[in-house]
Amino acid sequence: MQQIPRRRRLRHSSTAAGPAHVDVRAGGTPRVSVIVPALNEALNLPHVLSGLPPVDEVILVDGGSVDDTVAVARRLRPGIRVVHQTRRGKGNALACGFAAATGDIIVMIDADGSTDPAEIPRFLTALRDGADFAKGSRFAPRGGSADITRIRRFGNLGLNALVNMMFRTRYSDLCYGYNAFWADCLPVFDLDTSAPRPVDGSKLWGDGFEIETLLNLRAARAGLKVVEVPSFEHSRIHGTTNLNTVRDGLRVLRTIVREWPRKPRADGAKQVAVTVETEPRRQAVSK
Repeated sequence: MQQIPRRRRLRHSSTAAGPAHVDVRAGGTPRVSVIVPALNEALNLPHVLSGLPPVDEVILVDGGSVDDTVAVARRLRPGIRVVHQTRRGKGNALACGFAAATGDIIVMIDADGSTDPAEIPRFLTALRDGADFAKGSRFAPRGGSADITRIRRFGNLGLNALVNMMFRTRYSDLCYGYNAFWADCLPVFDLDTSAPRPVDGSKLWGDGFEIETLLNLRAARAGLKVVEVPSFEHSRIHGTTNLNTVRDGLRVLRTIVREWPRKPRADGAKQVAVTVETEPRRQAVSK
């Protein structure tokens, strides 16, 4: 895939002097959309939605919940937009949310309480300071996790090292789902929401938990400026995860192999390891 030139984010506004276009990347006030993919997360949404800082748009992407996920979301946040994903899996849910977003900046967080909504300003700061893609990292200085198992940690580190070697990146965390980016970068990710759901119930490529890896690799190949933001991952508050360490780890590995033939830029991704100031790392807390 060739590097896709970014469109300037111009938003129409009216003033006493007449209509004007504001380049939000060059100093305007960007609109922020937060995407929350959810499947049976009614018990966790009160924590997640109540913790959001002021944003312009919140989109809940429902994966066919059989509990009160949608009703709870609408009760907690009457202005929330609810989108129903077109296929199965977290990747497809995020792609549907991205397609529906109207903001200049898109933030993706989890509905299980593991990603702290109070960290969103850190990601916005990184983008306003010049990043194209603000990538959360549990392994950057002042990051951390109360949720990752030893097996998942070593698997992530191994896959991360492979990607850094193959794609000439300096990522510290490959498989973490807390990210934010300018919406004009969406064409780089080339995500499809229109293909029909497979009749056998399987997932199309990119529809599963490999979505975080896919986004990271395509950002690197396109030469986006990537900034890692320290983040602390909490344990899921209620319920059990749909993540399967072996199955989804293999999907991540296959994603790396599939993306590799599309050669990265000769100079690699423009990346800064950590550029966002944060408070001291918090200790893991019992849920």
